[in-house]
Amino acid sequence: MPDLLLELFSEEIPARMQRKAAEDLKKLVTDALVERGLVYEGAQAFATPRRLALHIAELPVRGRDIREERKGPRVGAPEAAVQGFLKAAGLVSLDQATVVSDPKKGDSYIAIIEKPGQETVAAIAEIVPQVIRSFPWPKSMRWGKASAAGASLRWVRPLHSILCTFGPETEEPEVVRFDVDGIASGNTTYGHRFHAPQAITVRRFDDYVAHLEKAKVVLDADRRKEIILTDARNLAFAQGLDLVEDEGLLEEVAGLVEWPVVLMGAFEERFLEIPGEAIRATIRANQKSFVLRDPATGALANKFILVSNLNASDGGSAIVAGNGRVVRARLSDAAYFFATDKGSLPDLDTFRDSAGTLGLDLAKPLDQRMAKLDKLGVVFHAKIGTQGARVQRIAALARELAPIVGADPDLAERAAKLAKADLPTEMVGEFPELQGLMGRKYAELQGENPSIAAAIEEHYKPLGPSDRVPTDPVSVAVGLADKLDTLVGFWAIDEKPTGSKDPYALRRAALGVIRLVVENGVRLSLAGVARDPDLVSFFHDRLKVVLRDAGARHDLVDAVLGEGASNNDDLLLITRRVDALSRFLDTEDGVNLLSGYRRAANILKAEEKKDGEGAFAAAADLQLIADAGLIEEKGLAVALAQATPKAEAAVAKEDFEGAMAALAELRPAVDAFFDKVTVNDPDPALRANRLKLLNQLREATRAVADFSRIAG
Repeated sequence: MPDLLLELFSEEIPARMQRKAAEDLKKLVTDALVERGLVYEGAQAFATPRRLALHIAELPVRGRDIREERKGPRVGAPEAAVQGFLKAAGLVSLDQATVVSDPKKGDSYIAIIEKPGQETVAAIAEIVPQVIRSFPWPKSMRWGKASAAGASLRWVRPLHSILCTFGPETEEPEVVRFDVDGIASGNTTYGHRFHAPQAITVRRFDDYVAHLEKAKVVLDADRRKEIILTDARNLAFAQGLDLVEDEGLLEEVAGLVEWPVVLMGAFEERFLEIPGEAIRATIRANQKSFVLRDPATGALANKFILVSNLNASDGGSAIVAGNGRVVRARLSDAAYFFATDKGSLPDLDTFRDSAGTLGLDLAKPLDQRMAKLDKLGVVFHAKIGTQGARVQRIAALARELAPIVGADPDLAERAAKLAKADLPTEMVGEFPELQGLMGRKYAELQGENPSIAAAIEEHYKPLGPSDRVPTDPVSVAVGLADKLDTLVGFWAIDEKPTGSKDPYALRRAALGVIRLVVENGVRLSLAGVARDPDLVSFFHDRLKVVLRDAGARHDLVDAVLGEGASNNDDLLLITRRVDALSRFLDTEDGVNLLSGYRRAANILKAEEKKDGEGAFAAAADLQLIADAGLIEEKGLAVALAQATPKAEAAVAKEDFEGAMAALAELRPAVDAFFDKVTVNDPDPALRANRLKLLNQLREATRAVADFSRIAG
């Protein structure tokens, strides 16, 4: 069967857009083909800095014929109904319709609509121009004379050519002919901008890839990444060094080159006095290059890996030299920033009031920067206030939380006061991604307690589901205080996440609180610090996400948080109860007890509609049970009398496994009761008493969870 080859050749496509653009191209084209009944075997999309390419394998030469029966009005229906039917069915007169008879409904019209399948080439010629004109680039531009009128094609960068061929492997493929804003489709592409800029005629996908390879273009981005990574590792190994791998940088660099050539540069050893993270940030941000380290010590080496887009005649010497000059200039700037940050500010007297308010020591450089941040009145949020005021709140809350998490209150307060002090430093101003990390470095240099220095860096963590959770109690106290202050502040001004919008990363902050609490075993009453029921509910929703990602069922969280549940603002207890409930429901006793509960709940629900809600709230009459003489009824009453206080006592001691074990004791009695006892007895007194017994069963399960909220 024939294959489709499509290439859109343009000026430079930004690296960050390439992978998504390739997937968008594949989805838009394949979806449109399938809508026309053109089902394919497989599709691959590719991107380089100058092209998007799509290969679709084994398309039919034409779509399936369509035969559709469209039902019309009855014979003798009003003229308006008849005309509407004819128009919708594409018929000229009723002579083209078929009359069918129905013994009950009488005669009516049916239109038999037959459409031959569309030729695939014709479909492609319609689809591709539509896709090109409506392509979802995040940013796009117009160009040329037509752009002045505002009606020309928009593309990420000027589009130069379109290659589009269709045909089987055994025959010469056909060029799918169409035109997009004066750019006619054809069967030519272009190689590397410098090594092979001339036009190349191609036929189908296999020879397209081969021709591009000869013209110094590696089409597959993943293969470019593999080449870069392998060559970089080998170059590093040859120098006795290790590559500091960086997936994000590797993805970006692979999108900057069509023919990756890996080279090694160097800089003076004196620059290694700069913190390694700053060196890496400088070289990464400015030169899109990788750093290397000594495998024995883990310290950075004074060499770096760069990736060129061509085979230079001098072996890359000039490229390496040029990159080295830029790296040295940038590292000189970083060295200056680092030295400046370690020194005293020139206008200390103006910060004394702020230093006094925050309890800072102006003899220390990092304290000076915090005083400056406060004095300048840097705004955190217009409705929430300044960074200085926020730091005061975080420090007070960190001190309050310290005993709860096992931290020294003085250390937690001091760490909180310095947590944002690196924001006005020169280094963080140049490289915002070093926020926190540079604060730790500067804290260590001025002799702060190691826990304080660690908390300055770690209080931002965890930044995502795979990020490490701090374990030092001081870091935990400051991290919780920082995130809780953020959440409480934005809830107070009614700035909450909506749908997919979360500009202040409040979901991430809540997830951070949850992971800090749960993974460190912290017992914390959210109601005491959140001061807003809606915020507590928001934490519950985020907890469901965390537990679901960990493999738990979200409905079990709802069951644990059921009406009347105690400690529903203690995230650690909620998690433990969910774990215990999940394990219980995985047992035979748990499954059967849940089944018995549902049967009891359904009966009660039906009977409460007749007798009124709460009609069976009183305890069952034990004498009436004894008089009835049914062993199974007595058995359930006795089992409830024994298991209920056990379960309640276990929950009170936070022994959730014990509570589940107590409930499990009910299972045989519940099974026997429903097997032998008629609940809706003709005797009204017996009926009411048995319903009271079932209500006691329902209430017993509520000691550990609201079973009505368990799905399935």
